[in-house]
This record gives sequence, structure tokens and C-alpha cells, in this order.
Amino acid sequence: MTLGVFVTGTDTGVGKSLASAALLHALVRHHPRVVGMKPVAAGAEWHGGQLANEDAVALRAASTVAVPPELDNPVLLPDPLSPHIAAARAGVRIHIPAIVQSYRQLTERADAVVVESAGGFHVPLSDTETGADLAQALGLPVVLVVGLRLGCLNHAALTAEAIRARGLTLAGWVANRVDPQMRAPEDNIAWLRQHLGVPLLATLPHQPRPDARALAALYQLPPDWT
Repeated sequence: MTLGVFVTGTDTGVGKSLASAALLHALVRHHPRVVGMKPVAAGAEWHGGQLANEDAVALRAASTVAVPPELDNPVLLPDPLSPHIAAARAGVRIHIPAIVQSYRQLTERADAVVVESAGGFHVPLSDTETGADLAQALGLPVVLVVGLRLGCLNHAALTAEAIRARGLTLAGWVANRVDPQMRAPEDNIAWLRQHLGVPLLATLPHQPRPDARALAALYQLPPDWT
């Protein structure tokens, strides 16, 4: 049976892609065929002769299975904006059932799939649906990436509450030191350990040049993921 994990964050820019890529490298020690998925990506640049999103490219680099882009990044939007705005500008409708179908096809090709959300948990995908609706449709255990900076405690607590309100399992969280100047980071981590009530899977240091493969060694995976 394929392991599936949904990675979300306390906000945009908290290092979800880095945490997801490192998680893929950690999972490959137990699951030979791993693949990352970026269901909705806003912002495209030229990579290797084709338009692609940098987050999707990072996940592909950490995957051991090559799949068509319509499976690992079914919605690619040109503008780096909130998905609902980028989709409207591109004349695209983000269709959650189609994304779920792409995910199911990935599970037929891989032993583990790491799905990285766009933005925060409730990022708008349309006027009526958000990333939370996508997470609920997939029904996967959720990993919360907390960007360690001032304000992260409130953002983490609210996001954890929103995840659980959807009936989803918060399987663990990742602390990412996005602000190297943050004061009392260990005190913040201690509060989050106590109040999130789920395992801290990894604490990622601040790196000028992040190395997802090296960071994989910092992960402590839940027993049922190995």
C-alpha cells in the first residue's frame, strides 16, 4: 500500500518545498519508489526548455520516480500570485477531483507520495474552495511546516486547529529556522512541542544554500511510515 503525506505550512515562504524534498530523501531509505507532487503551482519559469514551477522542479529532483508533469504538477499557473487570482488570470479552473485522480495515478507508480500544498492551509483555490478542501479530498495525514519567526506560535496553533476541524490527522510537524535572527527559538519549539501534541519530525537549520538531501538525516519518521 502506498504511503501518502500532505505537507502544508503556517504561511507561504516557510520552506514547505525544502521540507518536502528532504522528507522524500528520508522516505527513500524505506520506500525505493518515492515521488513528490505539487498539485497547484503559481509561478512558472523556463527549466530545461519547458515552463515549470521551481517547487515542482525541487520535488522532482528529490524523487526516484519520473512521471509526466500532468501527474506531479497538474495545475501550473504562470503568475506568482494566490492560486485563485493566478487561475482567473490564466482562464483556468482548479478542479479538485481531477487533482485527486492525478494523485491516485501516482500511487500506482510509487511506494510513497509527498504532496506539497500551495501557500498555507486555507489558501484560496477559487471563490469557493481552498487548499483545505483539497487536503480533505485527498484525506492524507498532514505534516505542518512551521517557519520559526515572530508570530509562528499563533499561526501554527490556528493551522493545527483548522487541520483537525477538517477531520484530518496531524501526523507531525517540522520546525524550519527561516529567520536566523529569531530570538528564543528553542523556547518557541518547546511551546509548539507541548501545544501541537504531535511528534516533531525534524528541526531544519537555516542554510544559505539549502541542501535537501543532507537535511533528510534530521528526520525522525513515524514508525508506520517505515
